[in-house]
Amino acid sequence: MKDHFFTIANESTGLYKEKGSKFLAFAYPADSLESVHAHFDNLRKQYHDARHHCYAYILGQEGEHIRANDDGEPNHSAGDPILGQIRSAGLTNTLIVVVRYFGGTKLGVSRLIHAYKTAAEEALRNSKVVKQFITSTIEITYPYESTNEVLKLVDKHSLTINQQDFSEVCFLEAQVVINQKQNLLSDLHLLKNTGHKLQFN
Repeated sequence: MKDHFFTIANESTGLYKEKGSKFLAFAYPADSLESVHAHFDNLRKQYHDARHHCYAYILGQEGEHIRANDDGEPNHSAGDPILGQIRSAGLTNTLIVVVRYFGGTKLGVSRLIHAYKTAAEEALRNSKVVKQFITSTIEITYPYESTNEVLKLVDKHSLTINQQDFSEVCFLEAQVVINQKQNLLSDLHLLKNTGHKLQFN
């Protein structure tokens, strides 16, 4: 099972010019359709006088949500070349929008493909690619006297703590890398079997 994916850490831009046309590319980290729509709507407002706002995105930890849009350009001449750059970089949770200002000279499909591809490529070149681990949430309830043993497991399995409460009955919510979850559950069962009153899911 895959335990990580690659995405971009920051917004970035690229620019390509040909025969008076300008292709402004904007790359964004985006992990939801809401995020995609927010970035796209902002660009349409900011560059409302542009002829085309073409885009592509891949979303989801497995890259399961994919879309490319030509926004009035000839079929497959804009969205697909943009999408191809996201794919060739091995990214997900990434949106690229390329805004075109028409320069008065038609470029033809092959030149359009090259222009959108190059602008998108430039935006990605200016971004920082990061590795993100696929995680699962686990909740653990335990008596205060078991705190040391539980925290040892937090360190052993490199858990990222979301929230915790130390009281008579303690609570811990954390993220565990998906490939480590079964090992963590085994250790928790072992702890429970040695007399610690744990509850977890």
